[in-house]
Amino acid sequence: MATSFDLTGKTALVTGASSGLGARFATVLAENGAHVVLASRRVERLKELRAAIEAAGGAASVLALDVTDTGAIDAAIAAAEEQAGPIDILVNNSGVSTTQRLLDVTAADFDFVMDTNLKGAFFVAQAVGRRMVERAKSQPGREARIINVASMAGLKALAQIGIYAMSKAAVVHMTRAMALEWGRYGINVNAICPGYIRTELNDAHWETEGGRRLVAMLPRRRVGDPEDLDGLLVLLASGRSGFINGAVIAADDGFAI
Repeated sequence: MATSFDLTGKTALVTGASSGLGARFATVLAENGAHVVLASRRVERLKELRAAIEAAGGAASVLALDVTDTGAIDAAIAAAEEQAGPIDILVNNSGVSTTQRLLDVTAADFDFVMDTNLKGAFFVAQAVGRRMVERAKSQPGREARIINVASMAGLKALAQIGIYAMSKAAVVHMTRAMALEWGRYGINVNAICPGYIRTELNDAHWETEGGRRLVAMLPRRRVGDPEDLDGLLVLLASGRSGFINGAVIAADDGFAI
């Protein structure tokens, strides 16, 4: 018997959806039937993605959201639900990084990374989680999914991106804490830890000398593509993941081993 991962009738919010992994995540969820709320600061890019999703027969809405503006998050989530209905799936994807030695990190560098990757991710999940909990109380048996996008850098120390790695390690533990508190309400909270993935932002790097050296260090000497995460994403977003809660799953081709 075929196993269904159909997301028809579900509403999914994807943060950081204007490019890279976020855009791919949103596209895949829409392809599997979800109405996707595309959230980012770059609204024009979101409108382009919405047009592409709709041209392929999917449904999408656009939401202006700066996750570092914690005072505006709750109103933004309320607006998303007014547009598309109650959020069943959150893909907490917004993220930034800096590259430097730890001795060279400034307070501004630290805040830049932590405000988006940890603080922003926490308060987005909190705002969505509150609504999910309230619905679970009034609609017993209703399920919801939160997928936090961490990184294999949160599992393995790497030079030059120490602050980024610290932020993602915190997201890993945040995922477990949320799973522990919210699991009783039918909210499954899990984390994906991608390895090195080729995107529009880093594509040129893999052709440089430094990029080629890095690829040579990888277990199978290859960089992943966004499509390599499709199956894991859809599984965690679907009803087929009901017994997966608090999981931190590396999707890095074995690099963190």
